[in-house]
Amino acid sequence: MRTEVAVLGGGCFWCLEAVYLDVEGVQAVESGYAGGSVVDPSYEQVCNGDTGHAEVVKVSFDADTISFREILGIFFGIHDPTTLNRQGADIGTQYRSVIFFVDDTQRAQAQALIDELARGDIFDRPIVTQLAPLPDYYPAEAYHQRYFERHPYQGYCMAVVGPKVAKFRKQFASKLRRA
Repeated sequence: MRTEVAVLGGGCFWCLEAVYLDVEGVQAVESGYAGGSVVDPSYEQVCNGDTGHAEVVKVSFDADTISFREILGIFFGIHDPTTLNRQGADIGTQYRSVIFFVDDTQRAQAQALIDELARGDIFDRPIVTQLAPLPDYYPAEAYHQRYFERHPYQGYCMAVVGPKVAKFRKQFASKLRRA
């Protein structure tokens, strides 16, 4: 088993976390913050939009089971990489589309996929996903971890997270975790 890590921001981290927890080969998913200037920020600070952090998930995966490119394929399939600093009703730099790469190989693979998607006219608008080296990463507070799993009937989860998980399960059925 070769464990690798991907750090991705694509709107609210609850959505990304819920999806990646369903992916075969994913060992762990942690919601957190990356890309800002404040050391160990709180959720309230990040939501304020003044720290520069994005809500992200840190996905640990078995690279012998699922590749970084496949992780990114899911990422581009479950959020809108064409909207700058927003996903749906969530607006602000903390909700930006961003891939924090951990090495040059990840950077090159991410750029190649973005270029491929752009050439393929997959999206109606240009991709605005940022590529940046992984700066400091900070785990989100405990109450954010596995949020959808623990609160499936909470309003935001029913209106936003649930439909995103359902879309993933339909679109990426072959990537679902086996029981």
